Amino acid sequence: MNNYLETNKQRFLDELLDLLRIPSVSADSKFKDEVRRAAEFVRDKLTAAGLDDATLFETLGHPVVYAEKIVDPAKPTVLVYGHYDVQPADPYELWDTPPFEPTIRNERIYARGACDDKGQFYMHIKAIEAMMATDGLPCNVKVMIEGEEEVGSDHLGTFVVEHRDMLKADVILISDTSIISNETPSLETGLRGLSYVEVQVTGANRDLHSGVYGGGVANPINVLCDMIASLHDENGRITIPGFYDNVMDLSEDERAELAKAPFDLNEYKRDLAINDVAGEKGYSTTERTSIRPTLDVNGIWGGYTGEGAKTVLPSKASAKISMRLVPNQTPDEITELFTRHFTAIAPSGVTVRVTPHHGGMPYVTPVDSIEFEAASKAFEDAWGKKPVPTRGGGSIPITALFEKELGIKSILMGFGLDSDALHSPNESYGLFNFYKGIETIPYFYKHYAELKQ
Repeated sequence: MNNYLETNKQRFLDELLDLLRIPSVSADSKFKDEVRRAAEFVRDKLTAAGLDDATLFETLGHPVVYAEKIVDPAKPTVLVYGHYDVQPADPYELWDTPPFEPTIRNERIYARGACDDKGQFYMHIKAIEAMMATDGLPCNVKVMIEGEEEVGSDHLGTFVVEHRDMLKADVILISDTSIISNETPSLETGLRGLSYVEVQVTGANRDLHSGVYGGGVANPINVLCDMIASLHDENGRITIPGFYDNVMDLSEDERAELAKAPFDLNEYKRDLAINDVAGEKGYSTTERTSIRPTLDVNGIWGGYTGEGAKTVLPSKASAKISMRLVPNQTPDEITELFTRHFTAIAPSGVTVRVTPHHGGMPYVTPVDSIEFEAASKAFEDAWGKKPVPTRGGGSIPITALFEKELGIKSILMGFGLDSDALHSPNESYGLFNFYKGIETIPYFYKHYAELKQ
């Protein structure tokens, strides 16, 4: 196996770079053809890897790519999930090199999607290829790679429901998360959910001269800023009534266990070039970014932002807001609470509209399962040390739906780093992580097949 990986490592990298050159941005309709081209690329590589029936399944949005290899119906089946779509690369001017012209420097691949999730799901295709070309697959495998994860996987739920029999498996394997460091591997045991909304505050029926009307009518930008500022109190807690009602609090023992994960606060601040951290009082940085819910403004706009000056009171101001959720919170509940509160706090001189975008449920995977044990053993084989169980701060909304509709758990076997700049300019993925992932994944299949006997 290792000889095959070493012999083909440059080809594996070259193929990934070709995939990264495709600007498969699902959020922007102008990239629709490129999103399809990425799907076709993945389909062809699944076939080349030796899987059967590689197909594009059409949805009302972007296609789902599916392939499988059933070596023995009596053996356990692993369903691999990933996504070939990527976040928008804007603002392009903040990239050191073009986002869709992958560049390797300092042993890292710089490109949009390098880690999230092209580099990570492509490891699975190459690992499957390596297993089939050498010792054979110890488990059956099904691969499902979608093209709408970055916009909420709106149509994957329908696809899963309509293809339950085809997707029947024993476990779902996902690489779209991170490890603590290249020296300290880890396995995420949970993810936060998500509620994502867009808000618009409207004042007068047109933009107004700020000299003629300033001081006499509400300025939507000022109002919006005041409303957003009121959503947190002086202790960093979210002020929406009922927001914390269903939050699952960890016990002191559980918090102590979480605190065992290596974390250097000073290095964290140095990496981000900040003087201090912030967040909810009474919790550590690792807790704030994993086991506590949040509310953050992801974008805000209104009025004149071009070159020079234009003295206007804008008619409208808008913002995009995301709320990360923890177990027992649901996106529908939180979206309703937010909408009710945000509308209620608006002053009488403006009107407010809240538009929900997408959301997802929080997710927790048990650490006492055969599947988790197989993943832990795989990391131990590859790294020479056991991985540390951690909680992830991000969201993969489809994991809860998989459990609901397919009745199986997901294992979050990620290989990225928090410093990979996901969703940001200069996203990157380490060559070490790419190759280490391809090395580690076959160990999961080996141990899983043994443990399921």
